[in-house]
Amino acid sequence: MPGTCALPASFYNRDTEIVARELLGAELRVRTREGLTTGRITETEAYLGPHDAACHAVAGRTARTWHLFGAPGTAYVYFIYGMYWCVNAVTREEGHGSAVLIRAVEPLKGIELMRRRRPKVRRDAMLANGPSKLCAAFDIDRRHDGLLLTGEGPISIGEGLGIPDHQVVIGPRVGIRKAVEWPLRFRVAPTP
Repeated sequence: MPGTCALPASFYNRDTEIVARELLGAELRVRTREGLTTGRITETEAYLGPHDAACHAVAGRTARTWHLFGAPGTAYVYFIYGMYWCVNAVTREEGHGSAVLIRAVEPLKGIELMRRRRPKVRRDAMLANGPSKLCAAFDIDRRHDGLLLTGEGPISIGEGLGIPDHQVVIGPRVGIRKAVEWPLRFRVAPTP
């Protein structure tokens, strides 16, 4: 059954592009005092490490990027524009500094809770269709930075539906200024 078992560290200890592609269809789960929210991952972006000019790893290991260099399957959560959170899954070996940005999910469980957290959103499909939107809907913030995604803790990513290659669109990353042309954005093609 999809979503029942958390993906192991070995899933993340591979090339970042492969992990980004294979996270499509997996289930993001976040437990808070308010309840459980889950969603199927529908869009990701790969950030390859110190040689990738768009990756935070180019700055080296700092207080902000500490967990980006963590063990495979670690959550790397950072703050942007002074107001938004983004969540990533660390890939490859510890110390490398690569990760997959979770860009969008399709809400599955805890939709009422997501609506309370994002009250101005009119349609459920818009609750978590962007990196900061999903963090707001799932209540992901600095508390999750450095937590393992591989267990049954407050945040995890579980097995999901396999998405066939013909349903995956690969293109350039968005919202960045460097290495924009690299085809490292993966998303599930829209369905009717």
